[in-house]
Amino acid sequence: MPRNDERPTSTSTVVSEDQNSDTESSERCDSLTSSSDVDCSRQSFTSDSSSKHNSPSCSPPKTLTLDEVMASARDLSNLSLAHEIVVNRNFHLQPPDLPQNSLEKKVKDMVHKAFWDCLESELNDDPPEYDYAIKLLDEIRDTLLSFLNPGANRLRTQIMEVLDMDLIRQQADNNAVDIQGLVSYIINTMGKFCAPVRDDEIKKLKENSGNLVTLFKEIFRVLDLMKMDMVNFTIQSLRPELQRQSVEYERAKFQSILERTPSALDHTNEWIKSSIEEVTRVMPPSDKSSDSGQSGKPLPGPTLVLNTAYIRLLIWDESKGPLPETLMTDEVRLQEMQRSLQLYQAVASVLLIVYSSIGGVVSGLPTLVERLKKMTAVLLEGMHSNDFNLTEALGNVSAQICCEVNKSLAERNFPALPAELQETLKGQICDVTQENNPIRTLVEGRVHQYFRVVLTSTNSHRTPPPVPPGLGLIQPELMGLGVSFVNLVNFNKKVYGPFYVSILKNLLFIDMQAPTPQNGIVQGPPSSPLESK
Repeated sequence: MPRNDERPTSTSTVVSEDQNSDTESSERCDSLTSSSDVDCSRQSFTSDSSSKHNSPSCSPPKTLTLDEVMASARDLSNLSLAHEIVVNRNFHLQPPDLPQNSLEKKVKDMVHKAFWDCLESELNDDPPEYDYAIKLLDEIRDTLLSFLNPGANRLRTQIMEVLDMDLIRQQADNNAVDIQGLVSYIINTMGKFCAPVRDDEIKKLKENSGNLVTLFKEIFRVLDLMKMDMVNFTIQSLRPELQRQSVEYERAKFQSILERTPSALDHTNEWIKSSIEEVTRVMPPSDKSSDSGQSGKPLPGPTLVLNTAYIRLLIWDESKGPLPETLMTDEVRLQEMQRSLQLYQAVASVLLIVYSSIGGVVSGLPTLVERLKKMTAVLLEGMHSNDFNLTEALGNVSAQICCEVNKSLAERNFPALPAELQETLKGQICDVTQENNPIRTLVEGRVHQYFRVVLTSTNSHRTPPPVPPGLGLIQPELMGLGVSFVNLVNFNKKVYGPFYVSILKNLLFIDMQAPTPQNGIVQGPPSSPLESK
């Protein structure tokens, strides 16, 4: 809370922050994440001892009571809010904006109109009645007092004296209350407490000499904005402290949910299990046979399994199942990353086709290439939507590319592209929609290769590695996305690492013999579940 002689900064300054927050997020993740994937889980897979927060609850299934469900819902809400405040420095609350034709808005407008009509009717009586006006003044007084710090005794006493409800009621009974004077004092006091962004609103209130009903409406509207400003100021003030305690807080909250709802890790179990199966499937044939005579198959290391699991999040299909429970607080961020990556891959595929078909025309013209890149990204914006016609959009992209290239050729006194070449280029670009398209497959494979390198690099959250050949045209975008992704992954590992350790222990290393490393593949439990990368 700000001092009484200070005004909270405007929430608009919070909203105006751009994506350079990734840099600060990198610094935070650097302090939270050491060279190990999950330092907090420095325990052996073969060890049976663990603290309360180092393993998920193994309680048998039970029927949940309503109180337990509500308590879990509150914990999940608090967990989501705290996580959003910590990882999103642009996070702020906004006044609710109800849909225009919604039932809630209709009921709200109806009730408010009835109240304001009653107020206007009372004030227009002769002599005027002040019952509703006094209720409003009482509510305004409580709101103004809520803006004060506990030690602001002088201002508190002043507000209580000026807005003395008992005195105002006595004055109203004798038709001697000065409503205009009280409203003027309220507006001046609001001007002392409001954020600078609300100065214009206060000025309009001071200039408003219309009827009292309209003035009261505006006062409450501005007070609601000031409440939101105060909440957002408090969020900014609490953010550094939350960042210092975020890992322990989020882990404790999730453990609390898990104790009430033992099935709260079911989707996470399936996520990790399917990743183990995926990694095992692509293991080299030579590694699948055991030379030591042991009957057990060699298994992938836990770090490889988790990295593969995180990579799968970039192509997650929600129609086939929900996200793992441990990543629900990052669902929106993951969706944004998926959509951005999908767009970047499409842009890279189109530009690779352009280079392979007419590379001699565009080579040495970085301005033209950048223009083609931006134009393609604009025309393909929203391609993740179900109602987006990708084939039609790619047809428009190819037409615009041919137009821009011909324009560039004309400026340099060269002939336009042959009609046959333009048709070929259009056909190749439209073929990108096919899943087995070689260009699309190449780009997607190298993108996944890049993110695997990002996850295994020790300093990728500060200095992302260079992109593979063929992706140089989207290098800035891909590197920025890589930093955001590795920050999300590192923080997630730090919070939920102990739960992942327990799941991996159950899936990989129960009843296994001593490890036999083979080319990075382990056959038994390692001494540390998540080795340093």
